[in-house]
Amino acid sequence: MISMLSNSSANMTFVRPATFFINGFFNIPHAKYYYVFLSIVYVVTVLGNSFIMCIIYVARRLHTAKYIGVFHLALCDLCGSSALIPKVIDTFLFEHQDIAYEACLAYMFFVFHFMNLQSLTLLVLAYDRLVAICFPLQYHVIVTKPAMLLIIGLMWSFSMIFFSVFVGLVNSLSFCGSNVLDSYFCDYRPVYRLACNDNSMTILMGKIGNSLLIFMPLILIFFSYFCIALALLKIAHGADRLKAIKTCTSHLMLVVVFYIPILSNNIASLTTPFDPDTRIINNSLTQTIPPMLNPIIYTLKTEEVMQSIKELYKRRKVNTARESKIKCRRNKLHNCKLQV
Repeated sequence: MISMLSNSSANMTFVRPATFFINGFFNIPHAKYYYVFLSIVYVVTVLGNSFIMCIIYVARRLHTAKYIGVFHLALCDLCGSSALIPKVIDTFLFEHQDIAYEACLAYMFFVFHFMNLQSLTLLVLAYDRLVAICFPLQYHVIVTKPAMLLIIGLMWSFSMIFFSVFVGLVNSLSFCGSNVLDSYFCDYRPVYRLACNDNSMTILMGKIGNSLLIFMPLILIFFSYFCIALALLKIAHGADRLKAIKTCTSHLMLVVVFYIPILSNNIASLTTPFDPDTRIINNSLTQTIPPMLNPIIYTLKTEEVMQSIKELYKRRKVNTARESKIKCRRNKLHNCKLQV
């Protein structure tokens, strides 16, 4: 059902649907198994990112500028997955495929906002490694906690303003035909393709958004690692060079996990005809798997995090043993009093 909402600007009447119908996984056979898989991915994502945030919060040795960035990445992974996966499961598993127009725009905003923050945080962590290796003596002066918090604050402000405009441009479109979205969420491109008036501005904004989300951060990350490689070549001792490389491995793995699937999907969509169902599954995996893998990579591949986990485990073991001794002494005293 389509309702008419009139805006008097420029003597134009914008036609907006009361609801959109999300059609993404509708024709995929045995799709329920995929929803179960997404549920497992979401549980692991929540547990993993909550765990890494708790470790950073509790372990004092991780109270550094770098781990403020890691904490922020885990938070964005958690929020991004929470904005997407539960709604996808609710939409298709419980057949709630109709979504109100305003709810669709809000859905779109939060998915893109947190995905953009994930990308920008990877860029910030690349900057951290660049300063640590290229300017080691100035590192603690340049990369400070206040500086990191300021960068994160600017990222949030920029992302919220940009994607408010990004999503707000949908209101300049008229939808006088179909309201069926061939996607698994309220994606920007499937929405503007349904427009029956001039959508050139939204197409341009989509390209700018794609550049900000993927290409600009990735180019800057490549540039930072090019500078890091040049700095590593100047290190005389092989052991020192290897130690410096090890500090970058976890971040490089996060970059590969996040950007390679996105780039592969974009290149494949331009060069080869994609089956719509395959494209939808690939895109959904691209958005849901990296947030699940990030805390696992940082836990297993970062020596500081592993050391902090071991220290916290030992501390808890000592505290448990101490508490059990105190209980035993109390029980003995209690028994003695009863005998008297």
